[in-house]
Amino acid sequence: MSLSFDPDKVTLPVGHFIGGELIVAEGAIEMRRPSDGKAYAGCPVAGADMIDRAVESARAALKSSNWGGVRPRERTRALQTWADLIEAEAATLARIEALCSTRPVGQVFAGDITVTAEQIRFFAEFADKEGSELVPTDDASLGMIMSEPYGVVGAITPWNFPISMAGWKLGPALAAGNAVVLKPSEMTPFSAVCIAELAVKAGLPAGLVNVVLGDGPTTGTALTGHPEIAKVSFTGSTRAGSAIMENVARTGVKPMTLELGGKSPQIVFADADLDKTATAIAGSVTFNAGQACVAGTRLIVEKSVADRLTAAVLEKMKAVRAGPTWDEATHYSPIISERQRARVDGIVRAAVAAGGECLTGGGAMDAPGYFYEPTLIANVDQANPAIVEEIFGPVLTVQTFETEEEALTLSSHPTYGLASGLFTTDLSRTIRFARRLEAGTVWVNRYSRSRDHILPTGGYKRSGIGKDLGREAYHANRRTKSVLINL
Repeated sequence: MSLSFDPDKVTLPVGHFIGGELIVAEGAIEMRRPSDGKAYAGCPVAGADMIDRAVESARAALKSSNWGGVRPRERTRALQTWADLIEAEAATLARIEALCSTRPVGQVFAGDITVTAEQIRFFAEFADKEGSELVPTDDASLGMIMSEPYGVVGAITPWNFPISMAGWKLGPALAAGNAVVLKPSEMTPFSAVCIAELAVKAGLPAGLVNVVLGDGPTTGTALTGHPEIAKVSFTGSTRAGSAIMENVARTGVKPMTLELGGKSPQIVFADADLDKTATAIAGSVTFNAGQACVAGTRLIVEKSVADRLTAAVLEKMKAVRAGPTWDEATHYSPIISERQRARVDGIVRAAVAAGGECLTGGGAMDAPGYFYEPTLIANVDQANPAIVEEIFGPVLTVQTFETEEEALTLSSHPTYGLASGLFTTDLSRTIRFARRLEAGTVWVNRYSRSRDHILPTGGYKRSGIGKDLGREAYHANRRTKSVLINL
């Protein structure tokens, strides 16, 4: 089956999904395809009234279905059926996702959708395996820590991996017994509507999953500040996460999970397998054109092998094949918008002006759409804009070190601590660095997430609060109360 498609012949569900129904709405925000810059649709903007409607739908669904109180295995079965339907509709979902986003259709079909279904199945199994706890007390008492869902969770997802980020939020929240009001990015909203429709077909109560479209200032603010939203989960920029914290603090008090920005180092020692390391490093910064919060954008390499490794990385960065996301043969993505591409280019120019040396790339590609050349910048210090700023584009910097302490010093970032990579065959060094690196994730001799969904993700410093994925994500969607009974 060929996945390539005509971008002008894709039907999109333009509207909000509330109470099990698509509410068709006028597109207020112009949307342009990243692959060719063509305007193709408009994104509606949900205001406070639509948010009220969605939250009330979620509350009503929880009450009528007793979703949080039914036998947990019923939740498990419904979520597993939903995952099956997502996989069954993979071709359709992949085309909708590829049209709107930076994700090539082949990668969405083989990767994003499969991973989303796996994540939902993973969290579904927690429903009847994690619960309350009997705790030791004296013989005259019975002590329990009871676990229960929050109620209605407000979730906001970014544009870089739209369908899989929706799975991150929906899977654990629903398995834990909550309802969800989800706001996807206004740049990539439609796949979330599609999987919400599939949730109802799978047997989840109508209204349990609601999707509201819109921007951050209007829709996101109304959602996170709504008094009936019991918990907030957000993935996106540190700036937006800070604004959400401010809004929640201003409108009430509620728990939140924030997975935010990163400026992740990749530290390479001379004993590493340099060929495999070069592949991992180049892939981490060219995958989705560097538009990932965990992208390993700072190469920190032992001086004795720096020239050899840099040459190998350059060769692989130059070999990318750019093309429209609707072409199954495409492997290299466009930047999400003209505005973002201009921001990437501005930081690259500032980095060169501050003394950096551009070894490859450094400008827009001569192609339709918003493509940017894979770029590698050398001769940068810790104050260089390319080191300081989260660029969110295919830009890699290279620095060298001679001692472990120097490597650790270079790896530490004053703002971010989301992920890090370490390449070495020395086990003792691996353990030392794993303990000392200031990051929520440390990858060793690789630089990518696996499909082991048990491993949580989340950051240190201003890279976030709490964890997505893993057992931690399930428990983050349940609250506890202490009960002490006199016998």
